[in-house]
Amino acid sequence: MNAGRDRLLAFGLIPVILVLDQWSKWLVLKTPAFNAQDCLDRSEPCGQIELTPVFDLTMVWNRGVSFGTLQSEGIMRWILVLATLAIAVGFGVWLSRAAGRLTRLALALVVGGAIGNVIDRIRFGAVVDFLDFSGLYFVWVFNVADAAITVGAVLLFVDQFLMSDSKNPTGSKT
Repeated sequence: MNAGRDRLLAFGLIPVILVLDQWSKWLVLKTPAFNAQDCLDRSEPCGQIELTPVFDLTMVWNRGVSFGTLQSEGIMRWILVLATLAIAVGFGVWLSRAAGRLTRLALALVVGGAIGNVIDRIRFGAVVDFLDFSGLYFVWVFNVADAAITVGAVLLFVDQFLMSDSKNPTGSKT
């Protein structure tokens, strides 16, 4: 496959991630058991659907960044929106110029996930999180966009740092 076609497929992955992310969040928001709209203002608890001993669907409004860090409201919400958009645009530019297939895949995952979470932050002031693996001692609740960002970041790390020597067999920096 040529680089132009790979690049087009990578850019095509971004809307796929957005649709999966927003569709899954829409399902959560419309399910009465989660009490999503009423718990947005923290006046009522959010709901949970217990599925297995290791995996549940638990509604959480995340006002921070990945895994609930840097919780922010008010003006900080909009600073976070702008920072996330700047990163998405920067990674989009990098994607348009990236030579490697794995780099393009990783960047598309990060961009798609970032845009998915920005949409929530603009609409609600917080991000819809609902995938709960606390039965596996994973304490964070996350969503499809978070998963895409995390997988993309890991792939980008692997590509840029762990596979960099295999791209350059002489080991010299060029």
